Amino acid sequence: MSKLNGVVSHHTAELAELSADRELAVEYLKAAMESLDNPDDRAAGLLALRTVAEAYGGLGAVATEAEISREALYRALSPKGNPTLKTLLAVLKAVGMRLSVEPDRQVHA
Repeated sequence: MSKLNGVVSHHTAELAELSADRELAVEYLKAAMESLDNPDDRAAGLLALRTVAEAYGGLGAVATEAEISREALYRALSPKGNPTLKTLLAVLKAVGMRLSVEPDRQVHA
């Protein structure tokens, strides 16, 4: 199989786009975080957070900034991960974001 010149993987392109456009990264994470409500789709939200962490310095640098071990961060953001609120907040802070709350559009009070 020959290498194609100028071809980059989807993941590499995604990382470049997210690191270059903070607004895109925020919207990307907001959309992905909605999947955390569904235990069957939780892996998508964790994968998105991992991708943003990779785009903003890499998992090693984010782990250092978040003051958790790199191995713990890999486990927390794996498809079967279950990060604590402390870990989630630390990772978001390390990439320059924070957790916020907004009303559920499906619930009518």
